[in-house]
Amino acid sequence: MLFRQLFEQESNTYSYLIADRKSGKAILVDPVLEQVERDLKLLQELGLTLYYSLETHVHADHITGSAHLRSTTGCICVVPVQAQVDCADRFIQHGEILQVGAVDIQAISTPGHTDSHMAYLINNTHLLTGDALLIRGCGRTDFQSGDAGALFDSVTQRIFTLPDSTLIYPGHDYRGQTVSTVEEEKRWNPRFVGRSRDEFKQFMNNLNLSTPKRMMEALPANEKCGDLANS
Repeated sequence: MLFRQLFEQESNTYSYLIADRKSGKAILVDPVLEQVERDLKLLQELGLTLYYSLETHVHADHITGSAHLRSTTGCICVVPVQAQVDCADRFIQHGEILQVGAVDIQAISTPGHTDSHMAYLINNTHLLTGDALLIRGCGRTDFQSGDAGALFDSVTQRIFTLPDSTLIYPGHDYRGQTVSTVEEEKRWNPRFVGRSRDEFKQFMNNLNLSTPKRMMEALPANEKCGDLANS
């Protein structure tokens, strides 16, 4: 398996390129519009064919590159079931597996940050957590039908029950961290350690965070998979 973590600096977003080396089939997870040319160049350099552009959720802080990638490569745009979008070629639901050559990508429903959020388990070893679980943190729950109780359940019941050695690759990081493990986050994530579900809800509901600066632009665009001409 080929696995690449790619970074977009303005929104501190991680995208992920996963591919089966033998067949050359590839998938991009959470691509960012401003980095599409970088991603296309990397695909070409590595001799890969993009089959899927996959979203963890409808983003509020950046515009997805899915529509641009689809128009350039013919890839299939995949978004979580129940996401409020009308541009997807395919919706993916909990437990469903996307196969990219010999690589299995299993969808794990992790609502809370948004009501249709998915994490993706790659070959049972690498977990792309999107904005549900960050390294020593978690995504906010105060808009897009977010729900702090649901996020607590998603993380504790769906993520923390995976093997301790499972690698955690988040959708964002703001402190230069790139990877963690289930074991580390269970021991050291201050949002969850020592907090009950009710205490977590109270904490999250009192963060008083500012609105993402690109939210009014990003949400309507991402409902069209980043197709700015039709958003």
